[in-house]
Amino acid sequence: MAIELDVRAPITPALPAVERRARLPLGFLAGGRAAGIKTSGRPDLALIVAAGRPAAAAAVFTPNAFAAAPVRRSRAALAASGGWVRAIVSTSGCANAATGAAGDADQARIGERVAGALGIAEDEVLHLSTGVIGTRLPLERVASGVDALVPALAATDDGLEAVAIALRTTDSTTKLATVTIPLPDGDGALHDVRVSGTAKGVGMIHPRMATMLSVILTDASVSPGLLAAILRPVAARTWDQLSVDGDTSTNDTVFLVASGASPAAPVSAGSPAAAALADAVEAVARDLARQQAADGEGATCLLTCQVTGALDDAEARAVARAVISSSLVKAAAHGKDPNWGRIAGAAGNARLAETAVLAAAGLPPETAYQRGGAPASLDPDRLRVAIAGHLVYDGTAGGPQAFDRAAARAAMDAPEIVLRLDLGLGSGSGEAFGCDLTEAYVRENSEYTT
Repeated sequence: MAIELDVRAPITPALPAVERRARLPLGFLAGGRAAGIKTSGRPDLALIVAAGRPAAAAAVFTPNAFAAAPVRRSRAALAASGGWVRAIVSTSGCANAATGAAGDADQARIGERVAGALGIAEDEVLHLSTGVIGTRLPLERVASGVDALVPALAATDDGLEAVAIALRTTDSTTKLATVTIPLPDGDGALHDVRVSGTAKGVGMIHPRMATMLSVILTDASVSPGLLAAILRPVAARTWDQLSVDGDTSTNDTVFLVASGASPAAPVSAGSPAAAALADAVEAVARDLARQQAADGEGATCLLTCQVTGALDDAEARAVARAVISSSLVKAAAHGKDPNWGRIAGAAGNARLAETAVLAAAGLPPETAYQRGGAPASLDPDRLRVAIAGHLVYDGTAGGPQAFDRAAARAAMDAPEIVLRLDLGLGSGSGEAFGCDLTEAYVRENSEYTT
């Protein structure tokens, strides 16, 4: 049954509050520096190290058939270690994608260098790379950078911020998010547990986990299996709902890593602590995704579409994703044009996510297989649309609504434009994040390798 909501009002998810600052959880060392990968001389090498003992880890990777060498290396490492890691190494300025066997060998040598410098096994090293596709890493520079960076690693917030800075390529801002939650120890006493993340990626971004790198760290004690069970549904609701330009990448990676250094008791599946931790991870991921969308290449505003009244959440996410992915909607957002026809047209073209994403988000595998890629349900006679708080279409009241166009345009002249749709079909809800499409995006990407 559909739930009547004020479609003019944005929805605030029931998630913990986020601080946009670096707060390194207990049990980690971190740091970043310039190694000479980028011709600009900006920081381009980062390390995160689990201090004292292996940390539990889970990951989500790109489904792109051209998956880069660091993606393949990390997949193999997690499989070999059972999800227990000691270090993450990131290089920025070269994607090490489409580089063949030589690129694989380069990535292996980086892993060997990091492992040797830290005195750990190569299978305990995870890899991130970002930058131009089809170019080789300058191994001697990276190796020298690793040797210089390892003794400078620190258990400080500044160390985590240095990682975030070194991840960046075309990002104009450093993206950080932290949530602190109380979790009990064995005697019931509460301890602050930190969940902190950073991300990069503002172009070549589209659902199928978007195009980005992210690391989320926590000092909670959690098994690799439970981390995986938390991470994939979160990614389906956040980064799988992020689009800047309609292109996906070869290097997409999200790591969720738990040091276990908090005095709080180990988190068990199905417990209140697991639910609280999952909400904290989702709050961090959602905020990072919003930061990425707002910083989209050439963008001037964050574009958020929130959908209610769908048959279920998967359908709501499909409609939201279709709207923010539309080039016409993005262009209208840039021109501050309350053109609701473009929004309705995009919603009417919506299709559900692919089978793997639907299954990750919680649908039974057989149902996900049957519904993957299917058209989303939409009835124009029940649809309601609001732009920046102005009701512009109400199918239950005859369709197009009289509204103050000048006031709507003024309301769209803001850092965030919220598009609200209610489908009037059920209780499903979802959201997606994007940005406007500008001339600056075309200029930046026409000169990306030159």
